[in-house]
Amino acid sequence: MSDQNDIEMDAGVADGSSKGAGLLPQLLKWIAISLGALIFIVTVVVITVNVMGLTGRSTTTAPVSEEYIGQQDVLDWYQAVNTIQTRSADTIAASIMVDVALGFTFGDKSTPAELSSRIVELRDFLRSFFNSKTVSELKNEAKIKIEIRNYINDNILTRTKIRDVRFTRYDIIEQ
Repeated sequence: MSDQNDIEMDAGVADGSSKGAGLLPQLLKWIAISLGALIFIVTVVVITVNVMGLTGRSTTTAPVSEEYIGQQDVLDWYQAVNTIQTRSADTIAASIMVDVALGFTFGDKSTPAELSSRIVELRDFLRSFFNSKTVSELKNEAKIKIEIRNYINDNILTRTKIRDVRFTRYDIIEQ
């Protein structure tokens, strides 16, 4: 026997007629190796993405320039409320004089019409609103503006909404 015959006998091949019998185990071996490699690669990718997502900065967010921070839409302003004069709710009352401007969507024609039709309700609300506040509460203008906007949108206006409230005059005169 030659060395070639020894190799064939060790591999389970006794003669040349059964060479196809060794193909199936070889094919299964390579399929198993491929699947193992695929599972390993997917696992490494998933773990890497999760770690990068938790601790790293996202690369999909666009940087925000300072010139764009805080810019708002252009609004039309309703200023026909006139000056509201009242006194604060303190024991020693302070005089309050406020001119209110109500902002609404630019080009909207229905909001100023509804505001005009409800001007008496607006003035009454603003007068009683400022009359019910103390000087310390009135010092927080941002909170006052939000309260006024929300009340007007929820309780006075029915078809339209205002988007912003600004004061063109905001005088609190303590005695």
